[in-house]
Amino acid sequence: MLTPSMEDYLEKIYELMKEKGYARVSDIASSLDVQPSSVTKMLQKLGENDYVSYEKYRGIVLTSRGQKTGKRIKERHHMLEDFLRMLGVQEDVIRRDVEGIEHHVSPSTLGALQALVLYFSENPDQLAVFQTYLTRAADEQD
Repeated sequence: MLTPSMEDYLEKIYELMKEKGYARVSDIASSLDVQPSSVTKMLQKLGENDYVSYEKYRGIVLTSRGQKTGKRIKERHHMLEDFLRMLGVQEDVIRRDVEGIEHHVSPSTLGALQALVLYFSENPDQLAVFQTYLTRAADEQD
């Protein structure tokens, strides 16, 4: 079972591999604001669980399991960002909230949120109605 911290590392490795074609300990450390020694320890754990292949001084490679899991984590992250945008949440709040939400929501809740995001994406007129409702409700609270 992946811990939230393991998921964060996998997501970051997946992002770096997509962006640069590679991921280095120093890149991961600076991106996650952790020490390189912490990255090395986590890479060892991820390697033991067959998510990455890591050899000191050689680099990091996602296994097929790591690739699939990293992609799923990244998609979940984007979906939650889209959902909060649809609700009119400000970008700086979205970044913070997604980090807090993404590791603590059940798969069934994620599935329901994904369905709602897809529904609103396919029915922008319904999204506009909902957003108008949100604006009106916020105005009434002021």
